[in-house]
Amino acid sequence: MTSVVWLCALAAFFWFVMFSPWTAPRLNFWLVMAAATAVLSAAGLLLQRGRLREIYAFRPSHVLIGLASALILYAVFWVGNLVSTQIFQFARPEIAGIYSTRAQASPLVVGLLLLLWVGPAEEVFWRGFVQERLYARYGTTGGYLVASLVYAAIHVFAFNFMLFMASLICGLFWGAMYLKYRSVWPGLVSHSVWDVLIFVVIPVQ
Repeated sequence: MTSVVWLCALAAFFWFVMFSPWTAPRLNFWLVMAAATAVLSAAGLLLQRGRLREIYAFRPSHVLIGLASALILYAVFWVGNLVSTQIFQFARPEIAGIYSTRAQASPLVVGLLLLLWVGPAEEVFWRGFVQERLYARYGTTGGYLVASLVYAAIHVFAFNFMLFMASLICGLFWGAMYLKYRSVWPGLVSHSVWDVLIFVVIPVQ
């Protein structure tokens, strides 16, 4: 449990550096994100090295499940964008603020980074390490909920309500996939493909 606390604290530090208004303008978001996810996922893999075969058990159906779930989640966000921008005046500028990070790298670089690095690494850390370790303390349902809340909480440093809600929904969604399938792979595929869809291929704004 101690390793979970320390690594989540480290993740909070990385996310503060990436998103806070005091530090974000001084750094390249994608470089920091790549470094942060590399460190966290490597630590997660190392600390779970005795259970990798179980946590990363792969079936071909996981790819189809991941692709289908990415499309479902994209549809949820597409509808959510339409509704939220009609109800909340702050929604549109906050969503635009999230998308502003795209200007720091080419679409090709952003797409490849999300698909092949950031999406997979986040699932390795947040589901394969944090959620899995929290099961031992809080049970499967409790561990799932706590991990999802922590995943959302580290995004508060952006002071962006829409980003916080997006991360909460995604954390619950991918956490539920890990809870159901008992493998990182379905959520890993879903996370990676959804990232590319929402950020590069068919942005909602």
